[in-house]
Amino acid sequence: MKKVVIGLSGGVDSSVAAYLLQQQGCEVIGLFMKNWHDESVTISNECPWLEDSNDAMLVAEKLNIPFQVVDLSAAYKDRIVDYMFNEYKMGRTPNPDVLCNREIKFDVFMKIALSLGADYVATGHYCRKGIIDVKGTETYQLLAGKDTNKDQSYFLCQLSQEQLSKTLFPIGELTKPEVRKIATELDLITANKKDSQGLCFIGKVKLPDFLQQKLQPKEGNIITIAKDSEIFNRVIPEFKNKEEELQFFATKYTYNESDGKIVGKHQGAHYFTKGQRKGLAVGGTKEPLFVIETDVNTNTIYTGEGKTHKGLYRKVLFITNEELHFIRTDLALKSNESLKVKARIRYRQPLENAEIFKIDNGLYVAFENEQSAITEGQFAAWYLEDELIGSGVIS
Repeated sequence: MKKVVIGLSGGVDSSVAAYLLQQQGCEVIGLFMKNWHDESVTISNECPWLEDSNDAMLVAEKLNIPFQVVDLSAAYKDRIVDYMFNEYKMGRTPNPDVLCNREIKFDVFMKIALSLGADYVATGHYCRKGIIDVKGTETYQLLAGKDTNKDQSYFLCQLSQEQLSKTLFPIGELTKPEVRKIATELDLITANKKDSQGLCFIGKVKLPDFLQQKLQPKEGNIITIAKDSEIFNRVIPEFKNKEEELQFFATKYTYNESDGKIVGKHQGAHYFTKGQRKGLAVGGTKEPLFVIETDVNTNTIYTGEGKTHKGLYRKVLFITNEELHFIRTDLALKSNESLKVKARIRYRQPLENAEIFKIDNGLYVAFENEQSAITEGQFAAWYLEDELIGSGVIS
């Protein structure tokens, strides 16, 4: 009998995942991860983790499985919160959900589960796991969830073969409505619970409020750059080779305050991210303003009018070797190799045609079509068909 520890989050997906494992004859243990209780960072009077852990406990009682709360807040602070503050300080935009899976759920949490004698760890993610034979080696695949609307493979883009070998995704073959239907039939308290928003595990908190706890507000200028600015008419040189061409197109536009006009003030460049539209509080423009670049050194935000503004678009991005990761290690490229893939640069984005090119110090992802708001610190992930084979942090 397989012993499986499931991360019960107090949501409907993990609740149904636990039930399905039971139906398959597994011995199931439910653990709730408590990852944040730093009272100095006031988040809100409502304490979501208490409510969530209570719901998780009620689900465990209903299914008659053992349940306990594990406190991972020290590891969470070290590996996620501090990393996030650091990234924002450098003007990058990290993805806490991807990190949380790599560092907490499938590392710290998995080690606890295995120490309890578990054969596997299960989660309520909408994705699937495949097992294939590659030259006599059992190889694990991370496949998109059947529910294309809810596919969460992107959030797991940093997992390793080792982590996948010990993981189960019980609801990967189901759609969200099917999951809700099962929960309703079982009369689980989580059946109609809304999907959680806000930071992974920090609870109901808006990111700028959270960041203001550690990054002091500091007034700076909001500059708008005209659509037809000279900056966007750069001359395309003759390229000696493919690498030179990729490097040229991966280089972003650079702006100075003198390139545009001041249209307002902001409270800190590190609170803003590329492509952002809300929170600028600048009126009187024909089309809404979008952030096209932030400069944390001069504490300046550069904006452009309308979502078709040239400053938002690029075709090529670069990932350094240190931040490059192949789930399918057998498909990892060597220098000067390339591969046609489908790729995305954010969770909800439809997959786009692209080609990846490996060079000595990293990897380029070159898209067929220009991409809006390629953002440093976020993860690019690439797929063959519905299999996520690799990812990396956009540099």
